[in-house]
Amino acid sequence: MIDVDKIRLDFPILNREVNGKPLVYFDNAATSQTPQQVIDVIVDYYSNYNANIHRGVHTLSQEATDAYEAARKKIQEHFNAAKPYEIIFTSGTTHGINLIATGFTSFLKKGDEVIVSALEHHSNIVPWQMLCERTGAVLKVIPMNEDGELVMSVYDELLSDKTKLVFTNHISNALGTINPIETIIEKAHAVGAAVLIDGAQACPHVKPDVQALDVDFYVASAHKMCGPTGMGVLYGKEEWLEKLPPYQGGGEMIDEVTFEKTTYAGLPHKFEAGTPNICGGIAFGAAIDYMNNIGFDAIAAYENELLSYATEKLLEIDGLKIYGTSTEKTSVISFNIEGIHPYDIGTIVDKLGIAVRTGHHCAQPIMDYFKIPGTVRASFSFYNTKAEIDALVDAVKKAKMMLG
Repeated sequence: MIDVDKIRLDFPILNREVNGKPLVYFDNAATSQTPQQVIDVIVDYYSNYNANIHRGVHTLSQEATDAYEAARKKIQEHFNAAKPYEIIFTSGTTHGINLIATGFTSFLKKGDEVIVSALEHHSNIVPWQMLCERTGAVLKVIPMNEDGELVMSVYDELLSDKTKLVFTNHISNALGTINPIETIIEKAHAVGAAVLIDGAQACPHVKPDVQALDVDFYVASAHKMCGPTGMGVLYGKEEWLEKLPPYQGGGEMIDEVTFEKTTYAGLPHKFEAGTPNICGGIAFGAAIDYMNNIGFDAIAAYENELLSYATEKLLEIDGLKIYGTSTEKTSVISFNIEGIHPYDIGTIVDKLGIAVRTGHHCAQPIMDYFKIPGTVRASFSFYNTKAEIDALVDAVKKAKMMLG
């Protein structure tokens, strides 16, 4: 059971006002807020042991290196990766996806096929389009239905011995749909294809076990999990990471360099060229600790409660339609009011101190499917309350009255 009043004390930003009203933050699917416990870790790093890592023999460098690698170990344990070096630090989910898409250039040939889903964020569409342009491979799409669910019977038809890669998100950022990734992975492996799962939207709500999933690659971002921006993680099975070429050249990712030939460092350093976001990695570890101390089962249960409450209250508003009505769904509600542009609703709601997201949410194909310009998206976290949902409902009613 979550003590939300106690948890809210950990988030200093929740004390501020916006436009003279108490802040209600419902843009958690874009980025989560950061607790004081993580802020303190960031301040401590820059105040007491800021130094470059892996290279220095001096005390500060050794302290920073130890803290950074301890964070890698925490993240390994959180995702249940088999080895610490299967965890590659990145600048975020997009970086991890591009690393894999670029690496697979040498593995694909003309006529090979890669599969994505219709529910993807642009960052899990564009890199694969670029990969297909480079290699001559063909991009196939698993379609969606009116509930915002993938049509799995078509996925079965798309799979063949030509399929080399399958990519899908774990949870849709635009609709909140939880995809059946266990089935997707199992069926892809049956035809010899590798699978990458975009976990950016899932990791704030669930605790993925990459070994149980038997997934080849899994990517996530710290800033969706109470951590800092500019920091993410790529999990990859050791055998795949060994086969893939480095994504970038530079310091840290080398073994020996001469002007005639360079040999590369082992995992994970092979994919971590240059000075990393050291503080970001350490803070990501602290954010993982913070969320695990609350407990992901408790987080999921409470957020589902918020989702049910908000769905019921919003649907009482005449003319309001929710997009994404899958039975397997996380705490995201995308909606429109008939005859009113979502941007206009978002603007008025902001004047009342409530932060929601409007637009296509970097998922334009979903909006095209529904033949709409975008939606208003309210996304809830474990530090939100039912009273805040009531404030949102009142704000949407006011917006409707003013704009209708």
